Amino acid sequence: MTHSDEDFIRQRSAAAGELQPSAETQTATFGMGCFWGPDATFGAMEGVVRTRVGYAGGTEPNPSYYSLGDHTEVVQLEYDPETRSYEDLLEVFWSNHSWQTPSRKRQYRGVVLAHDDEQYETAQRTKDDLAERTETAVETAIEVLESITLAEDYHQKYELRSTPVAGDELVALYGDEFVDSTVVARLNGFVAGHGTEEQRRRVLAALDVPATVVAELRRRF
Repeated sequence: MTHSDEDFIRQRSAAAGELQPSAETQTATFGMGCFWGPDATFGAMEGVVRTRVGYAGGTEPNPSYYSLGDHTEVVQLEYDPETRSYEDLLEVFWSNHSWQTPSRKRQYRGVVLAHDDEQYETAQRTKDDLAERTETAVETAIEVLESITLAEDYHQKYELRSTPVAGDELVALYGDEFVDSTVVARLNGFVAGHGTEEQRRRVLAALDVPATVVAELRRRF
């Protein structure tokens, strides 16, 4: 059995306005340059339940945007494995960062941060396949995730937060649930140009917000 966005766009929770996923999820973490873009790319994907951005892959304690140390900007996502496989996510990963060229700054390097042995082996296999297919050295690293520190609030769902009228309204509506909301992840992807018209219609139909917010979102879509 597979699940579509309609499984995620369900009855609103009276407490927080959150739309709950329908399945157990798994987690993936990737470094792909600046984390704003990947957050939007994955957030619009059917089967991805939630996204967040943060700092990982280094050893310095308590990293922050202005004190990153040896960490890398990463996107972490939870996904429904019945709808979206880890290999599906890796395909998007390889297609959306510069794997041929090592980054001059560790902050923006390409890296897969595996959560278990299976993810590590799958990522390494796809890396080897890419190198063989293209006859090009793949500079992207495959490592084991040790820990992640969430980025500051203003980095989370940056494209949506930057949308006039709608951003502030949705931050107020979702409150503490903003970062982990499935709908917010979708909207963040949509305003960045990702997703389909059918996805947008379903998500907008689930929102209970002022008409001005819907109009601004539609303008960005």
